[in-house]
Amino acid sequence: MPINKQDTICAPATVPGTGAISVIRLSGPEALSIADKVVTCNRTPLSSTEGYRIRYGTVFDNDGEIVDNVLVSVFRAPHSYTGEDSAEISCHASGYIVQTIIGLLLDAGARSAGPGEFTRRAFVNGKMDLAQAEAVADVIAAQDKAAHRVAMNQLKGGYSKELGRLRAKLLKMTSLLELELDFSEEDVEFASRGELSLLVNDVLHHVSTLASSFKRGNAVKNGLPVAIIGPANSGKSTLLNAIIGEDRAIVSDIAGTTRDTIEEVLNVGGVSLRFIDTAGIRDTEETVEKIGIGRSLKKMQEASIILGILDLARGTSGIKDDVQFFLSNVDLSEQKLILVLNKIDLTEGCNEADSGVNKNVIRGNKIVSLIENKSIDIPLVKISAKTGEGLVDLMSTLSNKASDLVGTSDSTLVTNLRHYEALRKSEAPLRRVLSGLGATDHDSPLPPDLIAQDLREALHYIGSIVGEISTDEVLGNIFREFCIGK
Repeated sequence: MPINKQDTICAPATVPGTGAISVIRLSGPEALSIADKVVTCNRTPLSSTEGYRIRYGTVFDNDGEIVDNVLVSVFRAPHSYTGEDSAEISCHASGYIVQTIIGLLLDAGARSAGPGEFTRRAFVNGKMDLAQAEAVADVIAAQDKAAHRVAMNQLKGGYSKELGRLRAKLLKMTSLLELELDFSEEDVEFASRGELSLLVNDVLHHVSTLASSFKRGNAVKNGLPVAIIGPANSGKSTLLNAIIGEDRAIVSDIAGTTRDTIEEVLNVGGVSLRFIDTAGIRDTEETVEKIGIGRSLKKMQEASIILGILDLARGTSGIKDDVQFFLSNVDLSEQKLILVLNKIDLTEGCNEADSGVNKNVIRGNKIVSLIENKSIDIPLVKISAKTGEGLVDLMSTLSNKASDLVGTSDSTLVTNLRHYEALRKSEAPLRRVLSGLGATDHDSPLPPDLIAQDLREALHYIGSIVGEISTDEVLGNIFREFCIGK
């Protein structure tokens, strides 16, 4: 529903009882005068205090008893988070104290803020665009350095600036096309069709690139999925337990023990990795196990990083088959593959003739001896999941691959489903524009009014991301997911 900017709203900005202090936020035209009714300050009242000042005061209840001694931060419009007069009351983090102060503020004329209403007011008052407003929730939810970095880049406006530049170029061309309609009888061409084709091609490339980053951005936001894939009894569950440092997965010598996927999240080098233990890949007629193997293959397709487990006990022939399986089923253009040679603890004193283990497998530092396509550079890490040998090297390799996927601090990644859908929807009208401009020999040029209509549609979808075009329904859906007090 639409916000009433004449209301003064209040809400806790922190969770009571989890720390030494809590903060209660107050914003609106009467914020400071309402605060004066609740907080008693010496000498100068809050309503006469300059912005960016902190005042000490006391809160009394209706019976005149002291509730708490507080600090009040004063912000003057437009130099506040919401762009309105605001006050933030810092009190002790007692649930009773917070609820009592909130009750006094409501009695004094404020009303309780709705979910995300402070941020929604910041958007309405021009303090941030819609993409930045949504990034506030991502900053709060960030659980690691990578997710925080992506969210902060969006909050600082890097993403919005990129979209703004694209939209400004399209808007200029649209205006020139529509200007031609006023001079249609003179057959005047204001917008160069060649320049417009180049521009639309450039915008379409940027839009497609941003949309394609959604899978990676969403993975960074929720934890990069790392699928542990390999044959039955190759040590996948033992490896998961070794990585997370606890017996999370059942380990047994019986093949097919793992029937479903098991997931655990671990922060590695500032990036959250979602490790997924899977059922062993093998031929089986057992119904439940077959379902588990199907889920393993699905998780492998969805994963950002695949740990391909090679079981030393399977011998050279088995390892070659497993390597070929990974090369055939992993999309190396989109996913990172790390081959993990497990059970190196079994090689000491073993007889190669008995075990079938090739010395190149045991001692080699590169997997090229087992890969027909030697141009592919895939890291091979030798470990013993049972003893822990080689785990440090594996985690270092994982950290490097995760960093490659996350990118640099300047990387723009789409993490929001609404943005992704809008970008995808903008691609179709942009392609119609190219067709209407006769960009290829198979296209027939269209009149400027039809081209302008498609450009307007593309502008609508791009503009909806940053809030150039928005409705109360859209805003309600977005801010409904925010926490109270933000």
